[in-house]
Amino acid sequence: MAEIINIIKALAQENRLRILNLLKQQKLCVCELQNIMEEKQSNISRHLNVLKKAELIKSEKESFWIYYYLNEETINEHPFVSIILTYEIGETDFCQSDNERLKIYQESDLDCNDLKDSGISPDI
Repeated sequence: MAEIINIIKALAQENRLRILNLLKQQKLCVCELQNIMEEKQSNISRHLNVLKKAELIKSEKESFWIYYYLNEETINEHPFVSIILTYEIGETDFCQSDNERLKIYQESDLDCNDLKDSGISPDI
């Protein structure tokens, strides 16, 4: 299982907390995270790699996209992670903004094919 030091290091960065906050709500691919977070693809991919190495997230391929989701085994093994995800990061300003953009995305009929020209967030 994931070592606690790697988990703590993975949690010690704002964009990784933002990603975890979004993934606790639903599975998302890189292009969805990029659009919702208004960050560059390379930045998102780098942070996903750190979270995956810490075993905080998993991925699965669906069609052309790889979707990321929380690794419930690691979260259950380390209850402090669940506390952070449930009670701490969701209340931060940066996560509140992401949550608003995620809600707009969820209420739209858009998918990964449509995101670039969606207007949900500015082009990066």
